[in-house]
Amino acid sequence: MSELSSPLPLPLPSLAATTALIQARRTNLRIDPDRDVDPALLTQLCALAAWAPNHHLTEPWRFAVITGEARAELGRRTANYVIARGMPDDERTAKVGVKYLRAPAMVMVGCASLADASESVRVEDRDAVASGIQNMLLAATAAGLCSFWGTGPVTDAPEVKALCGFALADIIVAALYIGWPLGDVPVPQRQAAVIHWVS
Repeated sequence: MSELSSPLPLPLPSLAATTALIQARRTNLRIDPDRDVDPALLTQLCALAAWAPNHHLTEPWRFAVITGEARAELGRRTANYVIARGMPDDERTAKVGVKYLRAPAMVMVGCASLADASESVRVEDRDAVASGIQNMLLAATAAGLCSFWGTGPVTDAPEVKALCGFALADIIVAALYIGWPLGDVPVPQRQAAVIHWVS
């Protein structure tokens, strides 16, 4: 049985090791744009998303891995969408057109729900995809990669969905910048969890 197909790979990591991995994950755009990521590793990151909780087993996650010149096309389609929505073709729009060149791989993560799905199922499907993205980010960290979860106009543009091979009704939940780090980022401060104990 392969590592990815085993629901309980043994031995399981300790709680301390799991805690260290979770706390080591950073939002980091200090990425080497010229060092490619092995397609097999990107495939593994996407496959790990499927181990996220998914209430109705709808498996709503969809993936598009965008590399090479296609990153520039991703930027062009996003910039065109921004301009069509009324933002002037100024310096900010120009930045949109090239921003996806900052990483060697962009992984677009979409959510597909059945056409007759109830609103509660649609919400749960998106939650499942978000959980899957966290799996991907943690696995990327474990592999020595850095990552950045992007959103914005790129997640709304119909032409981006077409580039990704997604249906128009699909929701793009994340534009993940994935690559090898050029440097570290500061450790963020997190507030203690607010817990209401009931017994």
